[in-house]
Amino acid sequence: MSEYLQYLAQTATWVIALIILVAVIVAIIAGAAQGNQDNKKEGIVIKSLNKKIEKYKKSFEQNILDKKALKLLAKTEKKSKKLQKNDLSEEKNNIYVLHFNGDIKASQVDKMREEISAILLFAKKDDQVVLNLESPGGMVHGYGLASSQLKRITDKGIHLTICVDKVAASGGYMMACIADKIIAAPFAVIGSIGVVAQVPNIHRLLKKHDIDVELHTAGKYKRTLTMIGENTEEGREKFREDLNETHELFKEFVHQNRRRLDIDEVANGDVWYGSQAIKHNLIDEISTSDEFLNTCCETHNVWEISFKVKKSPMEKFGKSVELGIENSISKQFQHQIHKLWMK
Repeated sequence: MSEYLQYLAQTATWVIALIILVAVIVAIIAGAAQGNQDNKKEGIVIKSLNKKIEKYKKSFEQNILDKKALKLLAKTEKKSKKLQKNDLSEEKNNIYVLHFNGDIKASQVDKMREEISAILLFAKKDDQVVLNLESPGGMVHGYGLASSQLKRITDKGIHLTICVDKVAASGGYMMACIADKIIAAPFAVIGSIGVVAQVPNIHRLLKKHDIDVELHTAGKYKRTLTMIGENTEEGREKFREDLNETHELFKEFVHQNRRRLDIDEVANGDVWYGSQAIKHNLIDEISTSDEFLNTCCETHNVWEISFKVKKSPMEKFGKSVELGIENSISKQFQHQIHKLWMK
């Protein structure tokens, strides 16, 4: 029985390994085939939000209204379209919608710069751009570049609205303050006009185990604080000085773009929910992006713009594996939190 179980375990291991291998090969082949199709589609993708909403509306009408009501509705719509066709004054201006979901490196800035470049080639001054922004902030240089890309829109005289449903804090708010109008949901997190830096140091641990680390620099402030070297009070002072200088630049940038802000009141690193932020002039209106864009569809042609990035089959497979691992870890974390909460 022991030998049989051992044989069964070995067989199961080989079967599982074979299944994984086949799955990988199938994923690579499928990815290659998809990759060939993607090559043709790489670039700017434009989708009509008006048509999307109209599709939803039609679906409800066909499933809820009776035949008589549908017939009457079709006759009314046909008459309305005929009137609009004859009335050239009914021609609508365009609104271009972008999405930015920020991480610590503001890595989506490369996609956004392509989208903005494409829009500026075609947009007229009566058109508008709406950015649906979600970001808790991150690296200064990354979000500085993202803000500069948005500035290209307003410099062309095109109205920019930024919608925040969840969070636009720190570097996220640096981007948001460029807008002519900021709209946020009631519980969206806004603000955090501050700078933070954290440097772990293991010098004492290394010293305890008689491990020496040599650091050679040319330039007094080439390194101020390090992870493994012995930090000095002079280095700490310089590090704090750099942080304060960055904070002052951040404050000045926000104030230049939102003059009505009491910058000393809000630039203390604190955050506010949307319903509080409007009292401090951090935002201009309380609403969700869905509500705002649905209203826009009544008066404008609304287009969702995205830049499709080419990915190799292996990159796609790697991304799928990465997302699978992240989801697994996230589920385990939520499960543990739930258990602790129930206790």
